[in-house]
Amino acid sequence: MNSAALKHGPLGFLAALCLVPLVAACGERAGARAEARPPDGRSASNVLYGDFAGSQACADCHPAIFERWSRSPMHQMTRPSKRGVSQAPFDGSQFHFKGDVATMVTEAGEHYMHLESRAYPSAWYRITKVIGGRYREDYAGVQVAAARPDASPASDERILPVSYLLFEKSWRYKGYSVMSPERGALRRGLKWRTSCVFCHNTTPWLANYYDELYGVGAPSYQGAASLKLPSDRRLAYAVTDPDAFERALTDELERMDAEAPEGDDLPSLLEAASEATHEHFTEAHLVEIGVGCEACHGGARAHVANPSGVTPSFLPSAPFLSVRTAAGRRVSEAPAMTHSCAKCHTVLFSRYPYTWEGGERGFDPGGSSMNSGEARDFLLGGCSSALACTNCHDPHGNDDSSKSARLESVEGNSVCTSCHSDYRSSEGLSGHTHHGAASQGSACVACHMPKKNVALDYDLTRYHRIGSPTDRARVEQDRPLECALCHTDKTVRELVTDMERLWPRRYDRDALERLYGPSLDVNAISATLARGKPHEQVVAIHVLGRERRADAVEAIAAQLDHDFPLLRFFARDALERITGKRLALDMHAEGPAIVAQARKGLGLDHAPRPRTEQEPTHATD
Repeated sequence: MNSAALKHGPLGFLAALCLVPLVAACGERAGARAEARPPDGRSASNVLYGDFAGSQACADCHPAIFERWSRSPMHQMTRPSKRGVSQAPFDGSQFHFKGDVATMVTEAGEHYMHLESRAYPSAWYRITKVIGGRYREDYAGVQVAAARPDASPASDERILPVSYLLFEKSWRYKGYSVMSPERGALRRGLKWRTSCVFCHNTTPWLANYYDELYGVGAPSYQGAASLKLPSDRRLAYAVTDPDAFERALTDELERMDAEAPEGDDLPSLLEAASEATHEHFTEAHLVEIGVGCEACHGGARAHVANPSGVTPSFLPSAPFLSVRTAAGRRVSEAPAMTHSCAKCHTVLFSRYPYTWEGGERGFDPGGSSMNSGEARDFLLGGCSSALACTNCHDPHGNDDSSKSARLESVEGNSVCTSCHSDYRSSEGLSGHTHHGAASQGSACVACHMPKKNVALDYDLTRYHRIGSPTDRARVEQDRPLECALCHTDKTVRELVTDMERLWPRRYDRDALERLYGPSLDVNAISATLARGKPHEQVVAIHVLGRERRADAVEAIAAQLDHDFPLLRFFARDALERITGKRLALDMHAEGPAIVAQARKGLGLDHAPRPRTEQEPTHATD
């Protein structure tokens, strides 16, 4: 990206960052530095525990950034529980879930959650960690005999099954923020140290890359990420000095009181390291609680000791390590930054099987349909060699809403036209989009990053795999047609005919009929609700609600009995938007009961509710 792009983009201030000189886009095209880790001036090692200095070491040289970062939701992703750290009402409030009850109280400044269940042992938990804080709070806690500060813990820290929604000021079953199947009872979750700990805190980098170094078939552990990419989009991680790597690995594991890895070959060493990390890694082995500066910038102790002579790197660096592109070249700055983000912002582990582009998780490189897959999706798209996440997002605080709004308008096109210069003029832009140059239809992100992913606040967010709504994979394998997100009144046939007329494309009518039914003379959004996969139905529900489609009330009400409870919340919000009525629904009741409550509240007749032609989900609980 040239200087003009940084000047006009929403994060122009990034050009002035001292900690990492961001030449964050179009590096080679603009003649900028093409090395993410040039041979001179960078730390020889930034992956071992001893390479990390902690965020506080950054404060003196970068006070403004540090102060803003300290208040950011990212940095406060995990917080030790103490008085005032939670925004939720631990005041005796209760959450009822299918006959089970969670009670939240405060005693002597400590927060407690009592789980009373029909199916699982009832118990008190003292809250030890508050996780999140932008849209909701999740909690980790240790089991105790009673809500007393002197009660000794009787368990590891466990993820608790109740969340507090900050945007709704209400409690909800934790798993219902993603495409999780319906649950029958309140049950404590996984151990905190083996689940949330790596992405929501700052860890020594080496432990994050055992799976990358191992390659296909890597053992699972809390530091592994499901960053599955096509071969040409992957980075190649390699050990260049096995003896030095084994010594470093031994030192890292001994710090966790784990035995030194056994085996002469690299896979055996990495298997042993993964297993030892899974069994022994605890809070004591973090660099710091929460996402610190070095979670992204890498171990910076050498930079702290020599600020002018050593700069941090977004790529892992060590004398025994090599990181290259799939083609064997050095990694440029933009993909290096995005790969750093993608170690956590890859996909959610909800076991939901489907991706966009008609794929299935675990088999295909399709893009994720839910929040938290943005960085991986971005790497799948067409601009990942030139742009980085930071070209649109503020990495050190909250995204400014006014800047985000500009990005989503024609004004934000400057980020794209710094490379795609043919579309800088009104004539070039309108000739490409076939919309007025000043209209929202000519905003780059409107078509190339459509809003069709599930956000955390019952809204849709942008799909980050940058592509075209005319791509055959999207047209013939995804519902709804992306043009239908704006042209909501159109039939499938009308949209496809227009697309073929305006752009040099031809689409398989048989493939479209398999998606939408034997007749293409159906409304694309309504047909998606009737026949779509769950993530496609979410989009249809939201769009129908946004458009206040009164003819869709019956069909949307039926979704209150959906197999995936997340869709029920979208359906409730859509019904309220369409009808203008506030529905008093128990969203954690059984599906048929919620439907009955909604139909009564909406004054609908008692005719049999419509059923949708949902495809099987193959999801497991």
